[in-house]
Amino acid sequence: MNERLSFNFPTPIRFGKGVIDELGDHLKGQSLKRPLIVTDSVIKDLDFFKNIIDGLKVKNLEVEIFYDLHKNPIKSDVLKGGEMFRNTSRDAIIGIGGGVALDVARAIALEAHHPRDLFEYDDLIGGDQYVTEPIPYFVTVPTTSGTGSEVGRSAIISEDESRKKRILFSPRLMAHIVFADPELTMDLPPFVTAATGMDALTHNMEAYLAKNYHPMCDGIALEGMALIAKSIEKATHHPDLQSRSDMLLGSMMGAVAFQKGLGVVHSLAHPLSSLLDTHHGLANAVNLPYGMEFNYSGLEWKFDRMAQSLGVMESEGERVVDYLFELNERLELPTKLRDLDVREEHIEELSELALADFCHPANPKSVSREDFKKLYEKAL
Repeated sequence: MNERLSFNFPTPIRFGKGVIDELGDHLKGQSLKRPLIVTDSVIKDLDFFKNIIDGLKVKNLEVEIFYDLHKNPIKSDVLKGGEMFRNTSRDAIIGIGGGVALDVARAIALEAHHPRDLFEYDDLIGGDQYVTEPIPYFVTVPTTSGTGSEVGRSAIISEDESRKKRILFSPRLMAHIVFADPELTMDLPPFVTAATGMDALTHNMEAYLAKNYHPMCDGIALEGMALIAKSIEKATHHPDLQSRSDMLLGSMMGAVAFQKGLGVVHSLAHPLSSLLDTHHGLANAVNLPYGMEFNYSGLEWKFDRMAQSLGVMESEGERVVDYLFELNERLELPTKLRDLDVREEHIEELSELALADFCHPANPKSVSREDFKKLYEKAL
């Protein structure tokens, strides 16, 4: 308690059924006329997206759409989007989608008025100090309940060739406003709902366990776990507005909480996306029970608190790992890495990548290369 600390929390959020209808009037109220919409190639063809665009055009807004994104976004995606922003004289950026679209939109907002090479702004090499120029008016519209990137202040973008992940970070990169409309998530297929939902649960659990001191994040993470635990199965198999709303809130709470830090699970998951192009949420889902098992000893009281939030019988922390395996099975998600096409010969390289990852330093226990190797072998 002798430390001096800085706490930052998110942007204004408009939340609820139908709030997306307010987007056009909001932009006009800010005297904005020419937004760049950043989304992905799947969402751009969906009816709800077309309705959003039609609603903006009715308000006499000149819309340009950028959707040329990889499943795990890379630097060239951002540079192409930045070119479109400048060449078409845009005055705002609106990210509509899941973590990929929102991360790329945020990175374009950074790149728009910052002339250095994009990865000179990598937070891990102190690049945040160069984020000094104005950011275009930036709005986020989530369509999944996973990353919570809509309330974040960072973007994870990979190098084109090596697929090494870089993190662009600054409080300046927070959206000016979020329009979180649970109706936009209603038509997500079961697999996407389950995988992104487990991503959100991982954020809350790892943030709560992270070793940095941030009791506000701890409280948010515990409530985020509770919302997700009570709604994820309903949202996956028999969705209704309440379950979708709870998942969207739980996702945003996870993203708020993990400013405190993440941990071993994300460092296990990131290399799977880099090396094998695995869906990030799915990679977290499979690795989550193994990472929690690694952390349990010595943190029993924290696991008891998590068990209470998760609704585990008699709030017994020692049952949390079993609960996570069972939850994956109920969501019809795999519980072994071999189901993600991971093979024995991948483990050495995965372990090297995991050790180099930026998440595990915040884990409550130190994680060595040998630890990562054992975890991958156990999960295989």
